[in-house]
Parts: sequence; C-alpha cells; structure tokens
Amino acid sequence: MKIVIAPDSFKEALPAREVCEAIARGIRCVRPDAVIEAIPVADGGEGTVDALIAATGGTLSRTTVTGPTGEPAAAVWGMLGDGSGTAILEMASASGLALVPPLRRNPLLTTTYGTGELIRAALDAGASRILIGIGGSATCDGGAGAAQAVGVRFFNAADELCVCGLAGGGLTDVDRIDLASRDPRITETPIYVACDVDNPLCGPHGAAAVYGPQKGATPEQVEMLDNNLAHLANIIERDLGKQVRDIPGAGAAGGLGAGLIAFFEATLQPGVRLVMDALHFDDRIAGADLIITGEGRIDRQSMMGKVIEGVGRAGKAAGVPVIALVGAVGQGADAALAVLESYHPINPPGTPVARALAQTAEALESTIASLLPNWLHAF
Repeated sequence: MKIVIAPDSFKEALPAREVCEAIARGIRCVRPDAVIEAIPVADGGEGTVDALIAATGGTLSRTTVTGPTGEPAAAVWGMLGDGSGTAILEMASASGLALVPPLRRNPLLTTTYGTGELIRAALDAGASRILIGIGGSATCDGGAGAAQAVGVRFFNAADELCVCGLAGGGLTDVDRIDLASRDPRITETPIYVACDVDNPLCGPHGAAAVYGPQKGATPEQVEMLDNNLAHLANIIERDLGKQVRDIPGAGAAGGLGAGLIAFFEATLQPGVRLVMDALHFDDRIAGADLIITGEGRIDRQSMMGKVIEGVGRAGKAAGVPVIALVGAVGQGADAALAVLESYHPINPPGTPVARALAQTAEALESTIASLLPNWLHAF
C-alpha cells in the first residue's frame, strides 16, 4: 500500500516537514508495511522554502540583506536538490512584516530593497531559475526598492537619482525609470512568483486599500499610498511600455507583484500549483492508494488557492482519494469536499488554542492511527 503525505504547515505549531513525520508515525502504528511518500507542500507563503528544501533534499543559505526599515536582516533561502538549479526565496524573509516591531510599522517608510538583494544573491549562486513567494510583506513600494537592488535606476524631476531603498512614501519622487544598468542576468533567468491573491495594484481592492492597514497605514496614508502606486504605474507604462495597474495579483505584497512583472520580467502563478510543479507532485502520487493532506484550519478560504485545494484537485485528477487532517474547522469548510473524500479535526471541540498548538504532533499521530483502519475498511 502506497500512502502519500502532502500537508501544509500547521501555522504556529509545526512546519510541514514535521507534520509529515507525525502522520507517518501514526500510519506505521497501523500499517508498518506501507510505502510512505512524504511531500511537504506550501502555497507560496510562509514555509515555502522549508517545504521545498525538505521535499527535494536541497540546501539552505543565509544572506544578510537590507531589511524593510533599512536595518540588516538575515534572510534564508535555498537551492532545490533536484539538479534543476532552481532557487527558492520568500520575500517575507527579507522584507516581511515580522521583521518590523508593531510600533514601527509604516508602509510609507518600508522598502523591498532586501528582496532585490536576495534575488541577486540567488543569481550570484548560479541559479538558473528562481521561484519566489511574496506573502507577508511589510511594504507598499510597488517593488521599486527591489528593482534598485538589481540596478534599475529611478530619477526625479531634476534628473537626479532617487534615494536608494525607495519606500512607498517616496514613489511620487519618481519621474523617470532607466533599465540600462539593470543586472543582465534578470532577463536571462526565469523568475516565477507564487501569488495566491488576485488584487490589482490600485483602487478599492488594491495593495494599499486592502493590505495597507495591517501594515500600519492610517486611512490618510492608505490614500497617499494608493496615489503613489498609481503614479508609479503611470511611469512604468510610459517608460517601460507595460500596463501593470490591473493585472490580477499586481497588488500582492504591497505592489511587489507589479514590480516583479515590470522590473524583473517575472511571471505570476497560483502559489500552490507553482510549488507542486516544482515538487513534480503529479508524478510522485502515481500509484498511490491514499493521499493525506492537511493544514491548521479548514474553512471557505481553503478552496481559494490553498494547499488542501491544490492537493485535492491533483488527487482527484489522478483518481486517488484524498483526506485532510485539520487543526480547526471554520465556516464554509464543506466546500472542500468537492476535492476531498473527507476532512477530520485532530482536536476535540472546545480544546483551548494553546493546548491544541502544543499537542499538534501527538494529535496528528493519534488521529491518523485511529482513522486509518476505518478508512481501509470503507475503501
């Protein structure tokens, strides 16, 4: 019997790799003869680097970059172990909200410069392809800071170079964009962006309006940032011939989605599918009898580009039943039954959150150990 374990991380509890290990222990209690294929998965957000490195036997690196507030940050990234020369990055490691103390959060002042430095580090390491997850940003600079780190030059109305490390509040200074000094490796290296939102760059559903407040922006600052991003979009269209304002996903990560398209020639793709393709997921589930996925919470958002949906659809296409183990069940969870055989909470109703987080590994192990005999009997 072949069982594939393909979960997301259980946020604040276990990374996907340890989720796999816990479920595997439960399976072996019941079926020690089972062939187990562990494939930690992610959707492009937190945990993507860890999942892909663990699944491919890759290598991790740490590079000191410019953090979102200008202070040094130790950013972690990796090279996949499949011989493809693919680097995997998370912008949150270089320019993420977690790097800024709550009282200092202000997207008028934060920059993605460090994300550009991280991309440059991957190029310096010989990457032939780059995958980058862009969730969890502290920024709203339209990717201008990241572009400066790879040689894109921004000039003001006096034809002077704009300050290095452009932030959201400085975008109105941009009067001209020049790609002549951009690192030539950018156009030679495919860059794919794992993006699980479809927000445009500007407007009521744009980067500033939707995500600015959680990054510390006041209503007045949201309006200013939206205007600044619109100004940048106009300059991009005039100087680079690219219309990025209304591209779905352009507003991701404070407009970094738009910036990666405009300045890095990148391609935005649904995060979970991009990760699964990098893992050769469809090939690895061939011949499986069962796929076990899971995440910390299942609700209506689980069918909006999350791991449960991606794994469920892949299993359905391959004719392999998929079940999910989850930490909590929220409203709209039953929508996932379109791609799952079933889902199963690992904690009894009313379990305090702190206790549930602390006992996640044990709960995963015991749940699958008790569930698997019933599943085998039913199927």
